[in-house]
Amino acid sequence: MPRTARILLLTAAVAATLSASLAACQRKEDKAAAPAAPAPAAPAAVTNAAAGAPMSFDSKTRYATVKLTLPDAIKSKPDLHAPLYAAAVRDLRQFSEGAQADLSEAGGGSNPYEKTIAFDPGAETGKLFSLSRTDSEFSGGAHPNTLFSAVLWDKALKKQLGFADLFRPGSDLASLDKALCDAANAAKQARSPGSETATLGGKMWSCPKAVSTPFVLTPGTTPGKAGGITFLIGAYQIGPYSDGPYQIALPQSVFRPLLNPAYADEFAGAPVKAGDVTPKT
Repeated sequence: MPRTARILLLTAAVAATLSASLAACQRKEDKAAAPAAPAPAAPAAVTNAAAGAPMSFDSKTRYATVKLTLPDAIKSKPDLHAPLYAAAVRDLRQFSEGAQADLSEAGGGSNPYEKTIAFDPGAETGKLFSLSRTDSEFSGGAHPNTLFSAVLWDKALKKQLGFADLFRPGSDLASLDKALCDAANAAKQARSPGSETATLGGKMWSCPKAVSTPFVLTPGTTPGKAGGITFLIGAYQIGPYSDGPYQIALPQSVFRPLLNPAYADEFAGAPVKAGDVTPKT
């Protein structure tokens, strides 16, 4: 083969090899540059709080009628709303099961039991939200039984607080107990003049200790602040059932030195909803 022809063939072969190599490199670069297809997004977990909870519950069987009601104010507190609803419904279902067991053993359900749970709002401040809970049960007898409890909620921490959280640890509560006892007796005399006075540690009628008495925040004259605390005292505690329960509001000035500094600024002014009696200071 002439020398010129061989040179042309070699040149063509080299050109073809270079072209193939360049094409391969381009394919690799294109593949690397192409964005990876996004992975399918995992479905967001739906929590009880995010899903919300009902505002009421009721159930009726031949053995029991039960009902729960919640206030509109709780709608904006989903982290409290959901567990509070779940716990109350659980209590009502257990009551219904107990009623069925009792009445079945007795031979029938002609007189079904009844239970209601009602939550009502107390005052709300920048940090705190409060609710009272009233449980009314009837399982036979002359009248239903009524029990009180309460919820104090720290909105920022999203947790329930107890008496020991609101007040300074190790505080001497003697002055608070006396103020509560005096106010309870004033309310008792206003309702039943001449009735026997309740005393701390009394044998007949005994004043409750503040630490063991449910309470809610009392609305105050200063916007966004609680004017005091309203203690919830059940029937039979300081007088006969016929006297009924008491709501005793104490002004924040009575117990302000005892407050935990973390919550002291949530109180100011005077109560605007006094319950039965608001003592003067």
